[in-house]
This record gives sequence, structure tokens and C-alpha cells, in this order.
Amino acid sequence: MKNPLETLISAAGILLMALLSCLLLPAPSLGLTLAQKLVDTFHLMDLDQFYTLLFCLWFLVLGAVEYFVLRYVWRRWFAVR
Repeated sequence: MKNPLETLISAAGILLMALLSCLLLPAPSLGLTLAQKLVDTFHLMDLDQFYTLLFCLWFLVLGAVEYFVLRYVWRRWFAVR
């Protein structure tokens, strides 16, 4: 039987790791020439729009990686049997 607090604790851990990653992990910073070239390639309005999309994708990828790492760690070492 599944522990009722397992879902709550895993969700809270994921949110805590996401907060820490937003505060501690560096976001990608491209050079001006590469960023401008990507803006032209993807037909974006300006660099602000490009970096908004870049940061959203960056933290989405980090969140997915953290989710799978925490899920593995939780099920491997902390799951109640």
C-alpha cells in the first residue's frame, strides 16, 4: 500500500529543488552575436523575447531533470514498503 504522505512529500521536495535551482544554478548566457543570430533565425522581435523563451526552456529542462532524479532517489532509498 502506498503511504499517503509520499505524494505530498515528493511534490514538496520537487518544489523546493526547483526553488533552489532558480536561485543557485546559473542560467545560460549567450554572446551578443550568437543571441542576435538566433533572434534573426527564429524571427523574434528582440533580445528580451529571446531570453524570456530561453530562460523558460532552461528552467523547464532543469525541473524535468530534478523531477526524475528526486523520483529515483525517493523510490530507491526512502520509499516505505
